[in-house]
Amino acid sequence: MRVELLTTLACPHAQRAEEILRAVVARDGSGAQIERVYVSDLDHAAGLGFHGSPTIRIDGLDLVLPPADLPIGLQCRSYQQPGGGVDGVVPAETISAELERRRLAHAHELASRTRLRDIPARLSRVFFLWASRRRLLARLATAIPLTRRMVRRFVAGDDLDDALAVLGRLQEQGMRWTADVLGESVSSREMAVAAADRYIQTLDALAERGLEANVSLKLTQMGLDIDAAFCRDNVARVVDRARQIGAFVRIDMEDHTKTEATLDIVRALHGEYHDVGAVIQSYLYRSAADVERLIYEQIRVRLCKGAYDEPAAVAMKAREEVDESYRVLMERLLLAGRYPALATHDERLIDHAVAFSAENGIGPERYEFQMLYGVRRDLQERLVAAGQNVRVYVPYGTQWYPYYMRRLGERPANVISLLISVLREGRGGGRG
Repeated sequence: MRVELLTTLACPHAQRAEEILRAVVARDGSGAQIERVYVSDLDHAAGLGFHGSPTIRIDGLDLVLPPADLPIGLQCRSYQQPGGGVDGVVPAETISAELERRRLAHAHELASRTRLRDIPARLSRVFFLWASRRRLLARLATAIPLTRRMVRRFVAGDDLDDALAVLGRLQEQGMRWTADVLGESVSSREMAVAAADRYIQTLDALAERGLEANVSLKLTQMGLDIDAAFCRDNVARVVDRARQIGAFVRIDMEDHTKTEATLDIVRALHGEYHDVGAVIQSYLYRSAADVERLIYEQIRVRLCKGAYDEPAAVAMKAREEVDESYRVLMERLLLAGRYPALATHDERLIDHAVAFSAENGIGPERYEFQMLYGVRRDLQERLVAAGQNVRVYVPYGTQWYPYYMRRLGERPANVISLLISVLREGRGGGRG
């Protein structure tokens, strides 16, 4: 979607019109880029079909059609306001309504293109993401020994010692890691503080053993749903310890309702310590704009496809769309980003990243691949053998149920991921 703000240089309403437009687009989450177009004279106005300043156009069409008797010209335009009266700017409500109309039309178009082969993936995703939020199912799953044995394929263990043992094995294989102390959506400040304490304990343990100190955390685990300022201060405790020992802290991304708050906190913390990174999900329409800003700010980005059940208004649903978005964002980060992390198990995208990097003179030291613990270990080993940097996302802790359900819900293949992974690797499932 192309959004243009057409104004004259002397327009007294131009700045306010741009502020309103940018605020609406930011709330909308579409990630649309806004282009400012200055109309210089009557000839220019005639060529654009410009009837006055300011004018907003979406994909080349006026958001508010000019009156039939309004001539081409450089005059100020006036717009009806929701409460009556007129003003020199398009109302925020009018912009929001048009963006919503376009989202619904786009979602309807995607739904009409649904193919039979996509149905299992969608049903699988909906079911497992629903199950990830059910506490009763969580209690049942954690009580069944068979389930716990299956989970050990993707979760390092219940405690820090289990995780440290896994990291030691990864080090022997030439791999790197980021540790995730599982947990999310705490309901009290005490729980959030305790979660931050566990991350500080993890950082200390890694430093004491001479292991690379790199962790990933979720803001809901740190109290984001309680109070954003409290959450920022709580995470700042972890970041402060990371600064003391030279560690890296990645702030994980959650569902789209948390995106703006998450990026705000990332920027605040990055301003104090540069080894704080963000995560961008390629299925969100807003992600292209977010990537550009993070590149400008030189904030390290982990790029993933996205694992939450998002509404069609803010996220792409078709697999091809998500993959294409990932490819475009990946190339942009490889060219201009600060040590991007390409988080994917998709061999087509991985092969493309390697080829694209070679074609553009980008060495393996300028980026890394990231993969989940227990998923495609054969591919991880193959990339390391080829001289690529591979970082494994290693979760540990007792709160593994939501994480595990989301892994199963990401793709239909993950429903039987244990079997597929074992078959691909050509080995038994006893390791890890």
